Amino acid sequence: MIEKSARFNPLGPTTSPILVSLPVSRHANCHPLLTMRGVHVALGGHCILHGLDAELEAGKITALVGLNGAGKSTLLRVLLGEIQHQGTIRYHCGHDHSRPVPSQVGYVPQKLRNEAHLPLTVADFLGLALQKRPLFFGLGQAIRKRMGDILIGVGAAESLLDRPVEKLSGGELQRVLLALAMEPHPELLLLDEPAAGIDYQDVERFYQLIAKINQKTGVTVLLVSHDLVSVSHLAHSVWHLDKGKISVMEPEQLKTLSQVNRELS
Repeated sequence: MIEKSARFNPLGPTTSPILVSLPVSRHANCHPLLTMRGVHVALGGHCILHGLDAELEAGKITALVGLNGAGKSTLLRVLLGEIQHQGTIRYHCGHDHSRPVPSQVGYVPQKLRNEAHLPLTVADFLGLALQKRPLFFGLGQAIRKRMGDILIGVGAAESLLDRPVEKLSGGELQRVLLALAMEPHPELLLLDEPAAGIDYQDVERFYQLIAKINQKTGVTVLLVSHDLVSVSHLAHSVWHLDKGKISVMEPEQLKTLSQVNRELS
């Protein structure tokens, strides 16, 4: 496992400790958090998921690996309620998940889509999601403080609030998206190759950040990744998606899996 020292600092050794504003998940002690039975998804006449059975353990990091086109992103979209499916997905946390909402399920995509190319600052971007009144009324001190706190909670600088989103580095953008996904403290965090746009030297620190958030808050994490080396140190368990079905593996088995099929890494 990646070292989860209390002194770990994603911003580097010269800055003060972070991750002080993230409360413990309300459902960290549900085991499992959710159960999938016979989940079937067909898109465009093609079967993507076929009779999928799995249990997602609460409060743990589960890595989802598989070849490109295996259906990993499709499975995340099923859990987000964006794609219809057959079969059952049952949550064991005692409330309605028929329509997932941010207070229950957070999501970090591979990349941010901004087809309109709007000239948004990070504060504008976060305000669209966090503030009820329109942005043209401006951002109050309370909402800016809340934004600053959630950025600090994921190892990002509060000064990012005034930066244009399009000028952020890959690592900075992923931290902004992670901060938004963790607000307001979901029980399930879905990450779709979150380190794909991050510089190589920052990838390990980003995965350590995820480990630290999981350790501190107890949020359940389902992480899609092709970085099998990092995943083998980060995850508590592994789902290998192949031919529409999931097989459960130990993280240590990923080394052998990558040797057998190098397309996974």
